[in-house]
Amino acid sequence: MNNESTSIRHDADSAQLWNEDLAPTDAAQRTWTWVNISALWVGMAICVPAYLLASGLISQGMSAGQAMITVFLGNMVVLVPMLLTGHAGAKFGVPFPVLLRASFGTIGARLPGLLRGFVACGWFGIQTWVGGSAIYQILNAITGRAFVGDALPFIGIDTAQFVCFLIFWAVQVYFIAKGIESIRWLETLAAPFLILAAIALLVWALVNGGGIGAVFSQPSDFVPGGSREGEFWKVFWPGLTAMVGFWSTLSLNIPDFTRYARSQRDQVIGQALGLPLPMGLLAFISVVVTSATVVIFGEQIWDPVEVAGRMDGVGAIVGLMLLLLATMTTNLAANVVAPANGFSNIAPKLISFKMGGYITAGLGIAIMPWKLLETAGAYLFVWLVGYSSLLGPIAGILIADYFGVRKSELNSAALYSRSGEYEYKNGWNPIAIVALVLGIAPNLAGFLTATGAISGAPAFLVEIYNYAWFVGAIVAGFSYYFLMRMKYRN
Repeated sequence: MNNESTSIRHDADSAQLWNEDLAPTDAAQRTWTWVNISALWVGMAICVPAYLLASGLISQGMSAGQAMITVFLGNMVVLVPMLLTGHAGAKFGVPFPVLLRASFGTIGARLPGLLRGFVACGWFGIQTWVGGSAIYQILNAITGRAFVGDALPFIGIDTAQFVCFLIFWAVQVYFIAKGIESIRWLETLAAPFLILAAIALLVWALVNGGGIGAVFSQPSDFVPGGSREGEFWKVFWPGLTAMVGFWSTLSLNIPDFTRYARSQRDQVIGQALGLPLPMGLLAFISVVVTSATVVIFGEQIWDPVEVAGRMDGVGAIVGLMLLLLATMTTNLAANVVAPANGFSNIAPKLISFKMGGYITAGLGIAIMPWKLLETAGAYLFVWLVGYSSLLGPIAGILIADYFGVRKSELNSAALYSRSGEYEYKNGWNPIAIVALVLGIAPNLAGFLTATGAISGAPAFLVEIYNYAWFVGAIVAGFSYYFLMRMKYRN
């Protein structure tokens, strides 16, 4: 450990801002090449919830082409904050909760860190439910649906479904116990298998669904005479926001991974290749398969777990096993690392990365994620858009602080000190809190209307909610920048 790290540790020990998991990475730890980062993204992108993005848009009335374009645009938009926040991780080697201290304060950083962490706990639960569903489908395929039963009171699923959910949960907890290196190992190993599995699913759909022409010849519901004539933009804008919202979590905590990058070039190339290309491939496969299910099964099926379950014999079992692998690689990387670091940041002396991971896993059960996935509309427009209204403002503040206020320069030692420049007022930066509230406020009425908490709101506020992530990021980012410049101008 170098002299600077030693001084950081000594100062932070008394201030409770430091542990081994939150410390800046040194040269020996920065070994991830662009190939490793791309493989990480392949492992995260090829998963059931990402598949549901495009197929969910089809279920809302879009044609195959419209759904693909919407997903592509959303991923190109979210790539920008990914690269911007990833810059800080690669340059200074600090994780997301520590980076937040520059803008929110050494103690205030815990608030946005927890907001990000709780969202990840929700996602952890969703992905674990998907994995458990795949196990449930495998068991029923082998036994002739012997495990199908009546739903349990309050829980809302049958006993076998709940047990399968817990089994998949326990397997992931094993990897949490092994630490972040085991997660990197799994991602790199699984990436080529996931790509091959996705291509195999595409071939199956094309062979059995009448070819590519049949898929893209199906019109949307928004055409003249369609069931939702003239309503395209009412679905497109919240759909685009949902696409951005899907990765808005990672656009915040991507420093948790880029801190291990060998260079700035590696993080940029790795992300630029690893995010849009796998997501584009998966969107294409999603719309082809969802459209093909109309021909193959006589109805539109937007859930790939159900599609795999309806395949015959060995194909169903192999498909579901690959779904298990895809789900696990995504969940461990995307939905464990951020909350584990976030919870550790609350009390570094008491909560390690592993303990933070265990807390995440526990909360993932408590939210009963199957209720979030009951309908495509609830998944896309309540969950995805809803949490993007929280995370967009944090992204705006983070980027405005790092690039606008600080010109991409940080005092690493002060990030771990209660007596440094990031202490503000008793560890809190009031300007960041004000900017966060200002960023959330425009979307609040729309969110409460979407969830049914209130019966209605002024039309313009409901419309603003369709652009929740963008509105929150822009309002909070500009508010923070101008308020900071006014307070600290020379």
